[in-house]
Amino acid sequence: MHIHEAQRLLRQKKITPTGILKECIAKIEQYKDLNAFITLTIDQALKQAKEQDEILRTADTEDLPALFGIPIALKDLVYTKGVRTTAGSLFWKDFVPDQDAFIVKRLKKAGAIIVGKTNMHEIALGVTNNNPHFGACRNPHDPTRISGGSSGGSAVAVATGMSLATIGTDTGGSIRIPASLCGVVGLKPTYGRVSVRGVIPLAWHLDHVGPITNCVQDALIVLRVIEGYDSKDPFSVKCTKTPVLKFEKPRMKANDLNGIKVLKAVGEFVQKADVKIIERLKIVAEMLESLGATVQTQNMDWLKEAAAANGLMTQTEAATFHRDRLKERPDWFSQDVRERLTEGLQTSGVDYARARYTQSIVRHRFKELFQEYDILLLPTVPITAPPISGEGAVEMARKLTRFTACFNIPGLPAISIPAGKVDGLPVGVQLVSSAFGEGLLLRVAQELESMIQKTGNLV
Repeated sequence: MHIHEAQRLLRQKKITPTGILKECIAKIEQYKDLNAFITLTIDQALKQAKEQDEILRTADTEDLPALFGIPIALKDLVYTKGVRTTAGSLFWKDFVPDQDAFIVKRLKKAGAIIVGKTNMHEIALGVTNNNPHFGACRNPHDPTRISGGSSGGSAVAVATGMSLATIGTDTGGSIRIPASLCGVVGLKPTYGRVSVRGVIPLAWHLDHVGPITNCVQDALIVLRVIEGYDSKDPFSVKCTKTPVLKFEKPRMKANDLNGIKVLKAVGEFVQKADVKIIERLKIVAEMLESLGATVQTQNMDWLKEAAAANGLMTQTEAATFHRDRLKERPDWFSQDVRERLTEGLQTSGVDYARARYTQSIVRHRFKELFQEYDILLLPTVPITAPPISGEGAVEMARKLTRFTACFNIPGLPAISIPAGKVDGLPVGVQLVSSAFGEGLLLRVAQELESMIQKTGNLV
């Protein structure tokens, strides 16, 4: 069930919060072997749902908050008052916050029902979600393959119906990668649009928080709840533009995207993706043209420099945050995470300064690019989900973040939407817009999503 469908049925009093929640609980039991959760909060959720059932009986449904009765799960590095929050790490295995993260307060105020904390790659430093402390999170389309990460449990929970939406974090692709590999929608908002206060950090200058959902419209619904300036978060940005506006599902009339200019990335950097994924990208570009958009191509090989700088900054800032833990208990980190943190500690100030310089240059280049174009189109990941027993996590991080990390460093909004399957496994396409351009980004993504669904998911 989609959030927007549940909203409508709840307001028509055709379903109840308890009824929705019990469907999610049944899915949690059905798919428990996928290991999507580290901690479940079912008892609290059932109590809240029962209370909401009573409210619904007599309430004026027009006054119900946006996420009333909607089961949502949180990546397990988001502070949740009274609920264990581990960051997928031994260092926080018994940590119970005494307060909620800023976004959790917003979700609760909006009526969301928290069903649990989802599995993740240890400390969010990786993309396989093969967590040695809490178990590997498995892909629902083939349990022998990775879910992607680091927000793997969040993507699996949505893909299987364990929750109607989840919150993930994204430092180099950690929302969009698992969304692509699991066949759901993952949105990384503009840097600073969603507060990170109360979220255990990985890299301060690259961390983003955003929703994973079953459709673009649901991503918009959740974003509207969690976005907003937080004066207590030094990384929060006071957006001078209007908040993302509400829009309805498009009617698929001709030329819905008339006047929209799309740039499809080409060049050696992009062509290294699986040939079948490149073919999907070509089909998607043709779909956008059929909707009225103008699609042009441009060599984007310079994205490689952006991705490399993002990787260096991630490891260096993560190593800074975890320096004392790495010194005192290195054995508490898994081998792949310890290897990357150690490498981060060895980064010179010169190299880090060069990466920050690259960050400024990349921001400027994108600012110029988006003066000419509205949307950038490219794959989300270059391959389908690899086997759990395949290459190591360090190598996977380099491979799977190829097309995602380049948009964390400039802080641009990016969304991955499902584009059918290749060899039986989901693949996604990625749309990117200018900073704080989520309104246009989501509009184009929703039109494209509808076209893909109309044509049978490109199969």
